[in-house]
Amino acid sequence: MAKLQMQKIEIVALLEDSQNLIERLQRRGVVELYDDDDEGSVKLNTNAITAQFDRSIGTASAALELVRKYSNEKPSMFDALNGRKAISTDNFAENKKRTDKTLSSCRTIVDYDKKIKELQNAVVKAQTRIDMLIPWQNMPLAQNFTGTKATSVFIGTVPGIVDKTAIEDELESLADVEIISARKEQSCIVVTCCKSNTETVLEKLRDLGFARLTNMSKKTPLEEISDLKSEINENQKRISEYECKIKSFIGLKPDIEFLLDFLNMRRDKYKAINKLAMTNQTVIIRGYIPKIYVNGLIKEFESKYTTAITVTDPNEEDDVPVLLQNGKFSEPVEGITEMYALPNKHDIDPSSVMAFFYYLFFGMMLSDAGYGLVMLIGTTVALKKFTVEGSLKRSLQMFRYCGISTLIWGALFGSWFGDLPQIIASNFFGKTIETTAIWFEPLDDPIKLLLFSFGLGILHLFLGLAVNFKIQWSDGRKLDAVCDVVPIYLTVLGAAPMAASILADVSPTLINIGKYLLIIGVVSVVLTSGRSNKNIFLRFFGGIYGLYNVATGYLSDILSYSRLLALGLATGSIASVINLIGSMPSNTVVKAITLLVVGVVGHIANMGVNLLGAYVHADRLQFVELFSKFYEGGGRAFEPLKADTKYIKFEKENIYE
Repeated sequence: MAKLQMQKIEIVALLEDSQNLIERLQRRGVVELYDDDDEGSVKLNTNAITAQFDRSIGTASAALELVRKYSNEKPSMFDALNGRKAISTDNFAENKKRTDKTLSSCRTIVDYDKKIKELQNAVVKAQTRIDMLIPWQNMPLAQNFTGTKATSVFIGTVPGIVDKTAIEDELESLADVEIISARKEQSCIVVTCCKSNTETVLEKLRDLGFARLTNMSKKTPLEEISDLKSEINENQKRISEYECKIKSFIGLKPDIEFLLDFLNMRRDKYKAINKLAMTNQTVIIRGYIPKIYVNGLIKEFESKYTTAITVTDPNEEDDVPVLLQNGKFSEPVEGITEMYALPNKHDIDPSSVMAFFYYLFFGMMLSDAGYGLVMLIGTTVALKKFTVEGSLKRSLQMFRYCGISTLIWGALFGSWFGDLPQIIASNFFGKTIETTAIWFEPLDDPIKLLLFSFGLGILHLFLGLAVNFKIQWSDGRKLDAVCDVVPIYLTVLGAAPMAASILADVSPTLINIGKYLLIIGVVSVVLTSGRSNKNIFLRFFGGIYGLYNVATGYLSDILSYSRLLALGLATGSIASVINLIGSMPSNTVVKAITLLVVGVVGHIANMGVNLLGAYVHADRLQFVELFSKFYEGGGRAFEPLKADTKYIKFEKENIYE
């Protein structure tokens, strides 16, 4: 239950040291700055500077994407497992000297890409124009030709496929018609008439749906097509030249990645400066810091700068951030806690409370030793071979523990890729293996597993109640702790043997003990649930209502744990069906091949689907059943000023650990 204690820190230093102080705080990553107005102090507005950094970051990001594109870099499925590159402070200083030059190169790369896009647009525009001119390519006239002194010429289109004679008849033989091309959509025609008949012919053409050729050139269509093709070839040649220029920057990729991290750090630093209070001579830095880092920070800063550092405990009204810290067993499930909600200032960290049961339930729902072994090997190799960081590392660690749990439960239930050992033994060696289960096979005795699931559920719920008891007892509400928890323990423990007797044989002694516990529990619930009411009648009816809530609430909670049985049976049953399908051929060789192919594909699919189901339902059992007994949430995550980088990290970012 490790929610780190936070303290407020105030650092007063010389103004001339402010830049170095902020950079060092950013390197250490242990202080979350907050803004606090002071009379007599001023604040710098760095919005213009941060906006400039945002523009530079956009340029560098675009350049990096272009370099990756033209390098034909194919992302590997394992790229996400590789963490950031660790560099020393000396290497950082050396790379920093090249950032201006790298940024200039990024601008050049982006400019080349802009020119490429302009040329590509020109190519598309030219090709579109060619497509428009193709139907007119056999016309020998200039596109803007309108006639001679004695004649008028109309160049345009009419809908559909038309006949020369039919159009001339429509024009009452007042004009000569030449059809350049005819398609289903429209026909391209040239109409020639005497000047004196211009208006009459034009009026009749309108009746036929005639539309004049637009965007007319002085050139013939064939001449313009030839020119456009030459233009396209020239533009494509220039595109290739610019692409070659971009490719010449491929070796700059590591420098661009460094530049992006450097610019992000600088932007974050100037955002932090917005929160500093300054006078003519001093700078005041205020923030939250985990108590475990206080002594280390004070020792370092007082040895390097002229500072006055004050550390105090937060007030009840302060918006204190939350930072979790757990051991190796509980830390992997911190992400599950964060998914629900971080603890508020009055909560405890539930990660260590739920860790054991989370792994236990996950393994019980997946419950195949083969699948668990695959998970264990896969996550272990990933964690050992790759430099995984952050939330991904926690997730892999969590699934490794879940894999161990799955392996154990699978061995207990005798499920190794379903009944694969039995299938192989009977089909290829002529031997019969009755069972591989260390405990029992759920399909043979599902009631036993159901009752066991309910028993685990009761223990899980009792754990939540125990934590609630501890919280209230520690807060001095000892009577509330006893009245809110003990009667429920008695009621559930009393009802459990009698409920179990419906499905299985239960010792009469246990049933009798259960009856007495149930009576004591029910009476206790009725007497204590309405204790906040002063009126005796309201207190009694409040107790009855409390008993109703306990009965219905805990009944539904306990029944929820039947999902442990359901998902466990589903995994094993589907796995067995996959093995059955694979072993159907009678020929031994064909059977071996079929079993291999069907088994690999089927078990991968079965493992994926049921792994997702186990993950979702294990989360639900924590969120709904466990957390509801003691946990509120609503905390705010600790967000320190830090080197929030994507590609590089300092070899030792936090020297206080």
